[in-house]
Amino acid sequence: MGKRLFFIILWLTFILSAAGHYLSWNMTLQFALSAVAIVFVAGFLGRSTEAVSHYASQRLGGFLNATFGNAAELIIAIFLVREGLFDMVKASLTGAIIGNLLLVLGLSVLVGGIKYKVQTFNANLAGMNGSLMILAVIALFVPAAFFTTHSLSETGTVVLSLVVAGILIAAYLLWILFSMVTHKEMLTEESERSEEQAEEEPQWSKGKSVLYLVISTVMVAFVSEWLVGTLDTFTAQFGLSELFVGAFVIAIVGNAAEHSAAVMMAMKNKIGAAVEIAIGSSLQIALFVAPVLVFVSTLFGQTMDIVFTTLEMIAIGVAVFIAKSISQDGRTNWYEGLLLLAVYVILGVSFYLV
Repeated sequence: MGKRLFFIILWLTFILSAAGHYLSWNMTLQFALSAVAIVFVAGFLGRSTEAVSHYASQRLGGFLNATFGNAAELIIAIFLVREGLFDMVKASLTGAIIGNLLLVLGLSVLVGGIKYKVQTFNANLAGMNGSLMILAVIALFVPAAFFTTHSLSETGTVVLSLVVAGILIAAYLLWILFSMVTHKEMLTEESERSEEQAEEEPQWSKGKSVLYLVISTVMVAFVSEWLVGTLDTFTAQFGLSELFVGAFVIAIVGNAAEHSAAVMMAMKNKIGAAVEIAIGSSLQIALFVAPVLVFVSTLFGQTMDIVFTTLEMIAIGVAVFIAKSISQDGRTNWYEGLLLLAVYVILGVSFYLV
């Protein structure tokens, strides 16, 4: 899609979504307009982040893509928390984690593998990512296990949720220190060390890239609020469960930025950056976004616990297992991408039928 056409559709969908919200159009129409708008707004966010990342290393660029790509999910989740829709928040977090590990990574590996027979990235980074994903599963599993066995009271569950959330945030911040400062060289791609590597020119200047990044983030915030306001009516009208809407509809819409950025990186044979976006984004959701939402909910007057349902835990565990299995050797091919997508479809159908 040409840049000019993309921006025309971006502003057209944004304006129509705004009109639908403020003029109180039909709720289903509002949902459709907001869903389409957020895909293009998230795409704008992805392009802006990619432009900023041209002025940084591949790893830092991937980190920025993951961080700002998650802005849509975080902002949507904050509005859901404010409305007290905790079950949908947890479902959307689940969807974001499995969506990045299976859909975003799967598409990237598949598309990149079709163009390049084998793609490689830093095996040390793959190993550390795998360990962090296991930590995320443990941190989500323990509170659920103690709660479902009635070993914890409601108050105890809230206290444990706050403690676990604090530990996860600390672990994530220390991971940034480890990967970006103290052990940066160990986790750097060989291609980044090569001074002879030809980098394509960024589409915008550094100042314009940062400006567009701010504008796109603000646009995501507005469209996210409009989208959340239509969810109750949409789910009731089509008889969909909160679990499916949160885990797949919201997650797919919110992941648009990661989809576009990661696939584009893989097509340029920068699979390391694509993996950093996909797996890094999942880790950021599990280790930072989810814990932050626990504290945000406390500020709104009612603490959201970190207890996920059995189905959500199974989905996250399965996604982490196959993503770790495929990425741990630091090599990918198109068939491994197909395997990830197959697991995503299986989970999608299962959630839809719940």
